[in-house]
Amino acid sequence: MSGISELVPTTIQLTYLVAASLFFFGLKQLGSPATARNGNLLASIGMLIAIVATLLNQEVLNYQMILIAIAIGSAIGAIGAQKVEMTAMPQMVGLFNGLGGAASALVAVGEFWRYFGAFERPPLDTTITVVLGVLIGGVTFTGSLIAFAKLQGIMSGSPIVFPLQQPFNALLLGGFLAASVYLCVNPLNTPVFLAMVGISLVLGVMFVIPIGGGDMPVVISLLNSFSGLAASAAGFVVMNNMLIIAGALVGASGIILTVIMCKAMNRSLTNVLFAGFGTGESSSAAASSGGQVDKNVHSIDPEESAMMLGYARSIAIVPGYGMAVAQAQHAVRELADQLDRLGVEVKYAIHPVAGRMPGHMNVLLAEANVPYEQLYDMEDINPQLEQVDVALVIGANDVVNPAARDNAGSPIYGMPILEVDKAGHTIVIKRSLNTGFAGIDNELFYKDKTMMLFGSAKDMVAKIVSEVKQL
Repeated sequence: MSGISELVPTTIQLTYLVAASLFFFGLKQLGSPATARNGNLLASIGMLIAIVATLLNQEVLNYQMILIAIAIGSAIGAIGAQKVEMTAMPQMVGLFNGLGGAASALVAVGEFWRYFGAFERPPLDTTITVVLGVLIGGVTFTGSLIAFAKLQGIMSGSPIVFPLQQPFNALLLGGFLAASVYLCVNPLNTPVFLAMVGISLVLGVMFVIPIGGGDMPVVISLLNSFSGLAASAAGFVVMNNMLIIAGALVGASGIILTVIMCKAMNRSLTNVLFAGFGTGESSSAAASSGGQVDKNVHSIDPEESAMMLGYARSIAIVPGYGMAVAQAQHAVRELADQLDRLGVEVKYAIHPVAGRMPGHMNVLLAEANVPYEQLYDMEDINPQLEQVDVALVIGANDVVNPAARDNAGSPIYGMPILEVDKAGHTIVIKRSLNTGFAGIDNELFYKDKTMMLFGSAKDMVAKIVSEVKQL
């Protein structure tokens, strides 16, 4: 009997090793759109194995409550995944991050309460991990809720700033650190601990409100990293190796993605978090400095657009947030199919920060079953744009603005863009000439080779498809 009891923990740890290996293979395959689905499946199988192994642990006592929780969570997840629109996927990811942070924070609170209820002084390392779990989990939870509210339109997507905001944040963080030191000396002080929980929640709100809605791709990837770090801290709290590994992987991948997003905008992380970018205050100055542009706009109708696209040799489709809002991805796929039948080479040019979350355009196009081989990253497609006959921009703005390349006075100067102005001709589908999140005029709209097709992306693309069918 003792041999069996000794064998079970070893079996569990070996199972964790198998699950961790599946995580690594899955994460590797998530790096390419062509293998992402298979990678997601491998990682899901790994997580299932890890959960089953954990439930075999003799220290898990109340299986009934756990199974009820799994059933409820699975039902909510399945219904949510079926009901949520693809345009709302950034909000859903934000909620996932927040709930992960909340779960980790609750684990830390539960561990503190376990020692408090037994009037037992916790070890110093346990106190430190509990403090980290509360801080990271609390910030992730409320920060993700604010990101969700900004993306959902519940609150303004503009940065919210006020005088002495950063000193106030520093004061909050200093208070949390001081309380942490006090808790390490007097670990069973409940009022201090509850105050720390409250401060962590306020810090999450203060962390995200000064960030503009256009910077949400960076914020979401950073909060994703935070949720992983919170999970890893929870793993140290409950001494679970699998949770530590999984959290570390999520944390590391989130940070890497955050860095990639910042590089794609040629901005530092501190600038994204603290600059209050996207207020539009400098738009007029930016538009008028360092390079005047002719304000004449060349309009075009769907019939003319169809003629240009149908008789081109190659076109590059540039999807943007306007395509997501209009849910035009299926119409875009139909247009590409019609052009392909006419012998036109179709490529999709994807900017890393197009949309409201990392990979937003890739997700939308994958939903429309766009072939992976037609998707090109910015670095790959830019050298080819000079040979493209027509660039079709659908709802994109700042990521195709030549001011980022040519206008040293522009707030987005130096940001890598899709250089669609170098194509033979450019057609831009947009509702109006309104600015993007950066709050500056787009010089592309006034170029001699640019034609503006005003209207909803879905309606305009559908009309172009109808005209192309008649060619």
